[in-house]
Amino acid sequence: MDTNFFLGYERPDGRFGVRNHLAVLSSVGCVNEVTRRIAQEVGGSPVMHGQGCGQLPSDLAQVRRVLAGIAANPNVGAVLVVGLGCEGVPPRELASDIANLGKPVEVVVLQEAGGYSRVVAQGIELGRKLKASMQSQQRRRVGASQLTVGIKCGASDATSGMVANPVTGLAADTLIAAGGSSIFCETTELIGAEHLLAGRAVNTEVGDRLCETVHRLEREVGRYGMDMRGGQPSPGNMAGGISTIEEKSLGAVCKAGASTLQNVVEYGEQPHGSGLFFMDSPGRELEVFAGLVSAGAQLLLFTTGRGAPQGFPVAPVVKISANATTCAFLGEHIDLDISAAMARVQSLEEAAASVYRKLLDVASGEPTKAEILGYTESMNIFVRGPII
Repeated sequence: MDTNFFLGYERPDGRFGVRNHLAVLSSVGCVNEVTRRIAQEVGGSPVMHGQGCGQLPSDLAQVRRVLAGIAANPNVGAVLVVGLGCEGVPPRELASDIANLGKPVEVVVLQEAGGYSRVVAQGIELGRKLKASMQSQQRRRVGASQLTVGIKCGASDATSGMVANPVTGLAADTLIAAGGSSIFCETTELIGAEHLLAGRAVNTEVGDRLCETVHRLEREVGRYGMDMRGGQPSPGNMAGGISTIEEKSLGAVCKAGASTLQNVVEYGEQPHGSGLFFMDSPGRELEVFAGLVSAGAQLLLFTTGRGAPQGFPVAPVVKISANATTCAFLGEHIDLDISAAMARVQSLEEAAASVYRKLLDVASGEPTKAEILGYTESMNIFVRGPII
């Protein structure tokens, strides 16, 4: 693939997708089995989660907004909303949100259809029509400036902070220099290092917003009589050589590269403009990936030292590791082995160039390991309140 170009699907809003998915999307967790069955029958991608009812109004509004954001992602060609009929995220209103964002959408509702068998039959009929309408869409060459990547680390060890995260940050800098965007996240992994990133903010207001985002998290955890430092680093992190939350944060912020921080956005909120952005989020993959894709990321870069299998329904997840043992033992999950940089056989800059080439190749259609395995269904949506 030529440097700074990829092959993407042009959407009516002017954005470009790196995949062309029919999203079969649950409005509530109660219909996940229906969603999975319809998706299997029509070749769609099931977008399932555990939210959508029995929640505070603010959380229901967030679930609805994030689901609409995922549906509007340029990787999605069309959407079939699957609803129950009595949930807190009304399926027809959600479908209307999606239509207003410019995406072809249909909706089926179990309680209206007359049960599982009938709603599945209706869904298959509508899904096949939507799928057929997408078949004429073809990839075309487009500049890397049209790419937004989401960046996360997980199942981390010492090699993550020392090599994989810095290398991925350098690759993100290359994309930003080409006019693209990078969104990184995990508020939990800024604690103790937030001032370093705030010092790179485009202005004082953005730097203060970043610090307040971290302080808000610490206050929320404190309401339960807990301290973030009691749950981080995780046992796996410590077994991998990370000793303190500050050490973990210093390694995690390297994913941001050296670019200027343009803004801080809320969970699942799409940033405006291009460059580097931070998204407030928890650290768990299930919720992080959903937030990043809702925010508009077409492709996710996921660094891991100990190895992690997760993909996502409508966005490819590129797994990057600098741990040679993990790359050998869990090779079926690792897309890019950069352990040569850990061994100092390869420079960080050379490894970053390989990450950048990989992201362009995947953006042009090369399948990731998670896509090959079909390990792409796990996701959830972050909420702040209780289930009621």
